[in-house]
Amino acid sequence: MSNHKRPEVDARLARAEGHVKAVRKMLNDDRTYPEIVHQIAAVRASLDGIIDVIVEDLVEDCVATAKKGKSVAGTVVELQQVVASSR
Repeated sequence: MSNHKRPEVDARLARAEGHVKAVRKMLNDDRTYPEIVHQIAAVRASLDGIIDVIVEDLVEDCVATAKKGKSVAGTVVELQQVVASSR
């Protein structure tokens, strides 16, 4: 992962971690199922956002590699694997 995306991914992970902690607190506080499910959906959305940033970074890396005239075959395969595993 490139260094310029690392702070964004770290910040998003911290937010996702906060959402997970909120779910645990909600369970301990006997909150309603709809409230808990809503919070879990927020966790899912946070994780999807993290995947988006990582894929975006990988695409940018692939394009930069191609602009330098280097082979992008390995990066393209890596991109395909990442996208396939995120579904």
